[in-house]
Amino acid sequence: MFATRYRLCAIQSSVPRSWWGFVGVYGNRGVNEHRQKNKIRLDSTDGEGIVATDSSMDEEYDAVVLGTGLKECILSGLLSVDGYRVLHMDRNDYYGGESASLNLNQMYERFRGGSKPSESLGSSRDYNIDLVPKFIMANGNLVKVLIHTDVTKYLEFKSVDGSFVLNSSRVEKVPATDWEALRSPLMGLFEKRRAAKFLSYCQQYNPEDSSTWQQRDLDRMTMYELYQAYGLQPMTVDFLGHAVALHQDDQYWAQPAKATVMKIKLYYESIMRYEGLTSPYIYPLYGLGELPQAFARLSAVHGGVYMLDKAGIEVVYDESGVYEGVRCGEEFVKSKFVVGSPDYFRERVIKTGKVVRAMCVLDHPIPGTNDANSLQMILPQKQVGRKSDIYVFCCSATHNVAPKNTWLAFVSTTVETTVPEDELLPGLRLLGPVKEKFVEIVDVFEPLDDGKTDKVFISKGYDATSHFETEINDVLDMYERITGKPLDLTRSDMSKRQEA
Repeated sequence: MFATRYRLCAIQSSVPRSWWGFVGVYGNRGVNEHRQKNKIRLDSTDGEGIVATDSSMDEEYDAVVLGTGLKECILSGLLSVDGYRVLHMDRNDYYGGESASLNLNQMYERFRGGSKPSESLGSSRDYNIDLVPKFIMANGNLVKVLIHTDVTKYLEFKSVDGSFVLNSSRVEKVPATDWEALRSPLMGLFEKRRAAKFLSYCQQYNPEDSSTWQQRDLDRMTMYELYQAYGLQPMTVDFLGHAVALHQDDQYWAQPAKATVMKIKLYYESIMRYEGLTSPYIYPLYGLGELPQAFARLSAVHGGVYMLDKAGIEVVYDESGVYEGVRCGEEFVKSKFVVGSPDYFRERVIKTGKVVRAMCVLDHPIPGTNDANSLQMILPQKQVGRKSDIYVFCCSATHNVAPKNTWLAFVSTTVETTVPEDELLPGLRLLGPVKEKFVEIVDVFEPLDDGKTDKVFISKGYDATSHFETEINDVLDMYERITGKPLDLTRSDMSKRQEA
């Protein structure tokens, strides 16, 4: 099984395909002129590398960014492109922060006190293990930001083989085509017809065109009422809400249906986004650690200044608690505002929960997944008797993150008990034999304020999900609060900003 390789671009299939519409459109997919065999290429040249510098901190900047996690690097890049003068600092000597990718020796230093890994695991340098593993929705906001900023010229992606869901103690593939839907054991024939009508409604729904609403006001109608209107069974609702709309719990039932319908549309549009996708997800070669570095390059090309390995970073405020600048040893830098991850602002964030993650090394694909080299699997809360879902993420040498014949599997969830590792057992049992396992429990923090008054803009901690949609929405929200305007993700807007 081989994943298709992609360079992202603002194109997609020219032939519409149905998704669970049972219209029999198979194999007749449009081929864009930019596409070569197994690749979708972007019309751009290679950019410059990361510009790291020890430039003096005596200068004044528009923004100081603390931490080189993905969110911080995206914002640093966007602000630099907008013409802001940015100084980006990190206490670590590497890029990525919480979203870094580590080799095997680094994992043992972090989790095993520096002991040496077994030779049976292979070469350390063949590993790129994400600390926060997440796939990317092929038509989600992160891809739009990547294309919008032209960061794609620094990256290459491959498709993810499949999306799976736990259903009545069985692992089932989430259908990606009409043919898969017809053969799927997830539901019976009559329920498939009802589900097809529901999905058809979601696909054609346009919040700007009332003719697509079918006399339903989704700003008033709850999602529970919409499910009932189509007579969907509880098992189908569970599957659609968690494996397709990607909700973490069932609180969305009582909320307006519009948001969930748009999430289902996103899933559908992501499957259709590029030729050959068998799931809505893509993933960068060499792991997620490539993303922060790519946005750091973007910032550097537009004048951003980088300083790594800066110990003793201290944020300074005036008497009223408004941000003034950043001190590092005897150096002090002023800026109009500061952006950063929660670990730089412990007094200005609140703990909202914990996430437990198990990072496992396997010598086999996950059983019951048709030997998939990469996949996402969701264990809906009701299937495992919990309040929140459990997520399984798997990748391999196909994405250049592990040696040949080695798979990396991650199991994560929101902590609900005093024995967090035991909460992962339903997911761990699905993996089969595990050669090595690292477990980390991480506190999740959110800012106390929006930053508009004190000029301190803090990102939220990373959640337990195995996809980036919630994280990129945090970035877009921060960007709007910082600049006072939403990020326009149109290519024409980006071209105008670059010309300026």
